[in-house]
Amino acid sequence: MRTTVLALLCLFPAALSAITIEVVRLYQPVSLHGTDGAGEEEEDHMVLQAAVLERPMALAGAIPEDLVKAVGEPCRIASNSPAYTVEEANLLILAKIKMEVEMLEERLLVKLDVSELAMPEEVDLTARQALVLSIRAIRKTLEAYFAHSDEKVHWEVRITGTDESNASLRDLSAKYTLGE
Repeated sequence: MRTTVLALLCLFPAALSAITIEVVRLYQPVSLHGTDGAGEEEEDHMVLQAAVLERPMALAGAIPEDLVKAVGEPCRIASNSPAYTVEEANLLILAKIKMEVEMLEERLLVKLDVSELAMPEEVDLTARQALVLSIRAIRKTLEAYFAHSDEKVHWEVRITGTDESNASLRDLSAKYTLGE
């Protein structure tokens, strides 16, 4: 009896730590300020000093909610130059765009809250450009994860927290389906 209890006590911590950690392809909206790099090109052929860039991430948690939340994680671009000292490059963080993600029945809801929106002076982008790149990063992250799945993924982006000065940003709210 003692041996059984001792064996169970030894196994209990192992069961609690049995969290699945998966390396995923994560896309983030990244500012290239502080570099000489050119990033994404807009429809009007204007080149932005920002891009949606891929990086690996070891992810634990619910899919797709935590996968999408990871798009808003901090991103410091590594450098071998002492002249490049940018501490944060993720546009969601730089622009103070808050993200909430939740599953509602068969649909993933992503709320991008712009109530505290403030573009830093050193980042030469508009709020709309930062949001467009953020939505593109979310889409690319979901597409990469579900690329080899027959599963349809229904998701929605809602822009919240607007006021009179930025109400036009609400038109970026949209519903999407992957896997069609």
